Amino acid sequence: MTAQGWPENYGGIMLQGFYWDSYADSKWTNLESQADEMSQFFDLIWVPNSGYCNTTSNNMGYHPIYWFNHKSAFGTEAQLRSMISTFKQKGTGIIEDVVINHRASVNSNWLSFPAETYQGETYQLTAADICQDDEAKDNGYTPTGAKDTGEGWGGARDLDHTGENVQKNVMAYEDFLLNDLGYTGFRYDFVKGFAAKYVGLYNKTAGVQFSVGECWDGNKTVVTNWINGTKQDGVIQSAAFDFPMKYYINDAFSNNGNNWSRLNGSALCTDNNYKRYAVTFVDNHDTGRQGECPLYANVEAANAFILTMPGTPCVWLKHWMTYKNTIKRLILTRRAVGIHNQSNIASKGVSGNGYTVVVEGTKGSALLLLGAAEASTSGYKLAVEGTNFQLWVTEDVDLSALEAIHDETFTAPDFCQVADGEVCAFFEAPNSWSTVKCWAWNGSLNYTGGTWPGAACTKVGRNNGKYVWKWSYTGTLTSQPTFIIFNNNNNGQQTPDLDFHNGGYYSETGALQGVVTDIATITSPVTHQPSPVYTLDGRRVSQPTKPGIYIRNNKKVIVR
Repeated sequence: MTAQGWPENYGGIMLQGFYWDSYADSKWTNLESQADEMSQFFDLIWVPNSGYCNTTSNNMGYHPIYWFNHKSAFGTEAQLRSMISTFKQKGTGIIEDVVINHRASVNSNWLSFPAETYQGETYQLTAADICQDDEAKDNGYTPTGAKDTGEGWGGARDLDHTGENVQKNVMAYEDFLLNDLGYTGFRYDFVKGFAAKYVGLYNKTAGVQFSVGECWDGNKTVVTNWINGTKQDGVIQSAAFDFPMKYYINDAFSNNGNNWSRLNGSALCTDNNYKRYAVTFVDNHDTGRQGECPLYANVEAANAFILTMPGTPCVWLKHWMTYKNTIKRLILTRRAVGIHNQSNIASKGVSGNGYTVVVEGTKGSALLLLGAAEASTSGYKLAVEGTNFQLWVTEDVDLSALEAIHDETFTAPDFCQVADGEVCAFFEAPNSWSTVKCWAWNGSLNYTGGTWPGAACTKVGRNNGKYVWKWSYTGTLTSQPTFIIFNNNNNGQQTPDLDFHNGGYYSETGALQGVVTDIATITSPVTHQPSPVYTLDGRRVSQPTKPGIYIRNNKKVIVR
């Protein structure tokens, strides 16, 4: 086999099957139990590094000790093999998170590495395989390898990839991943830590078809230089995550101004020479963490963007869990249009107070309207819509597959209660938040004391492994807020500006999950309704002629 970096004209979609500390949601047995559903929408699933880290507590796997022992915080090796096999039988390949820039030692000796046997041969690293400029030299040890060919990593020992023994160990490890455990491809961690040519060498030797590198840099030239650096015999050997587009997405979709013109920036997925090798994403396990660069606003619209654009979209597990039905519809629409990683962008640009993009697939074209974009939809039909986006497709595209996707009814935890006439909101806070405060306002009016960080919220229960906090207004104003922010007591952690919905239940990303109210049942469709009627995502409708759940006078109504 000959490695090719990433397939051309590839129409597949990847799921990142974990987030930071997702030990429950990403257990091998838990992922396997969802194989029937996930395999219908994802062609690849990237999972955490599965190597044994030899610790007594949970570990995400980024400081691996063993390469041929795959007991981890996510399950046993037998459970891992079962999960990989189950997905493979359903047509979905599993991508391993390959951490080979550095390696941890087996005990307190910084240069102590285990001897492991694979196919009758023993593999082991020594002090001669560690870069001579590794920080071990400043702590009483003497690494004797060559100088590091990339950036240093202080958390573990930097491997000398110029050395024959390191190359021999890595090549055996990757053969084990592909041909013994059954992985389909590799996601390379921290590729700035060693020269790109070694990723090319390892991929060509392994014959892996799917490889993507984490070249974390917003400068497109840095990323494309890395991609070109993987060439073997003039052929690119790896794709890369489109970090430049990630930062444009943050700028464009953030509530702080909606700078749509940023989507015109130079990125992998908009470059005809590199879009084949672009793996696009909205957030991942690192960027989605507090203190990094998460996108809190317009997350559905941002996912609509990557699922319409060329490149290979990688959906984050947290977004899949929160916006599952919308993402399903977007994926099915992408497939129906025939969009792949090298599809042509027919047009794109700022339109009104929004952005439009037209992408040509093999079965039609897709028109994505973002924000308050102004564009003619003549010749198109609406496929999917949500907050701040509409996705249209040409009229001859078959959208029948979308009919099987039905919205799920929001059910609030029992401890979430709203009294008659109460103005309030609920928030599922990140586990790292110790105290939650609320800032709510409406034009010149403030409902939370007028002094940042606002009014204290009350912890009312626990749901989805997180504490739920409630803010309730106690003043004399008779109107309701327009916007709301939750923050960690002014510790630099907060949601963006969120649209206020009375009784709204917000996830840690700020996504409105539903509205906590009493439920009144209507036995037939409403034909006349003088009071405003809204869908659960806050859109006003003239009359709810379709069965479903709506909000009227701050109460849920069910139309049957």
